[in-house]
Amino acid sequence: MQEDTLVEYDAYCPYCDTLLTLLIDPSQGSHVTWEDCHQCCAPIQLAIEVSLVTGELESVSLGSDDDVL
Repeated sequence: MQEDTLVEYDAYCPYCDTLLTLLIDPSQGSHVTWEDCHQCCAPIQLAIEVSLVTGELESVSLGSDDDVL
């Protein structure tokens, strides 16, 4: 992972509504991962979609522990 390939993405925690700045590496392709909120420590599910053609970040969906993304 190279730092120049990271994309900053601002989103709100689905639990406590804290603004988070996530660093996403589009070179990993589309995937699902987890990140803990920096404020309330709750587990956030991230569904990351990356374009197969351009390799650019297309969307990020956040969900709580019980959500199905």
